[in-house]
Amino acid sequence: MNEQTPRRLRGSLVERVVEHYGLGPDKKAEPQPAPPPVSTAFPEPFPSFDPFAGQPSPVPPGPVQEPVPAAPAAPVPTAAAEPVPAAAPAADPATVAPAAAAARPAVTIDRKKLEENGLLVPGAPITVLAEEFRLIKRQLLLTARAVKKEHSEKSRMILVCSAKPNEGKTYCAINLALSMAAEKDVEILLVDADFAKPDVLDRLGVTTGKGLLDLLAGDVDDAESCVVDTDIPQLSLLPAGTRTNFDTELLASDRAAALLDGLAQANPRRIVIFDSPPALAASPASVLAQHVGQVMLVVRADRTVESDLREAVALLDGCEHIQLALNAVSFLPGGQRFGSYYSEVSK
Repeated sequence: MNEQTPRRLRGSLVERVVEHYGLGPDKKAEPQPAPPPVSTAFPEPFPSFDPFAGQPSPVPPGPVQEPVPAAPAAPVPTAAAEPVPAAAPAADPATVAPAAAAARPAVTIDRKKLEENGLLVPGAPITVLAEEFRLIKRQLLLTARAVKKEHSEKSRMILVCSAKPNEGKTYCAINLALSMAAEKDVEILLVDADFAKPDVLDRLGVTTGKGLLDLLAGDVDDAESCVVDTDIPQLSLLPAGTRTNFDTELLASDRAAALLDGLAQANPRRIVIFDSPPALAASPASVLAQHVGQVMLVVRADRTVESDLREAVALLDGCEHIQLALNAVSFLPGGQRFGSYYSEVSK
């Protein structure tokens, strides 16, 4: 045995470390980080393994054996990984909110109630009454084109009024809205602006809610949130709202001017029809006339007197374009003809 003869090392690696550094049962080596993982394919030689980082190797130098390469492992067939689809980006709340707001549920108009009240029924056969309102709306649409040259928004706002009560102005306003809703290029918003006796939604069989007066008073900020869509294509409603003793003053405010113009601006295809109180019975009609492009003044043939008509026209002079609609004509010389007011249409 000489210096070149390899020495036999006795005991385990841990025991030799304890003996070399003089560690006894009462002494503990400081914890060291875990050794790096050893590749199974190419194991490192023994002297390079150091369980205590930063300490000199306890193993004395000696001949190093060349590592024996491990036999290559047989390839294990693996299934091709299925491509994982990329996750869809989260929806932007700013883009979702408007879409949800636009999807308002549509209320159902009671067709039977329309027929009982003598109103036009969408989809029903053409009657003389339907032809009469076709002629009326054509004239109003032609006037709207003329008004548009000077007042773009006002041209799409029409006030339906009468001199006194019971002359058929609500009846005519509803039929006008139903007839205009059949047009292909417009959408109709029928506003119940008869604040003292709102009757539009009741005649259509629709429950009322927040409306124009709530908007004017500032109790509701978004006008479109008060609009009620219907199952009649291109027809929507705006209720009168919560009754107040200051309806005329609210209509005369700056807020009213911006709000009423906004009803038309919200949709460039929209025509706004206001059913107002009678001009000689309540003051809101004269104030509303200042906000619209034209007035359809309903004249009952068997009731309206000339003096009342002239006085009503004077009160509505805030609008330059006032047209008369003769209602309740029961007799015409020569009998029936296309588009004549031969039957009583007033309700």
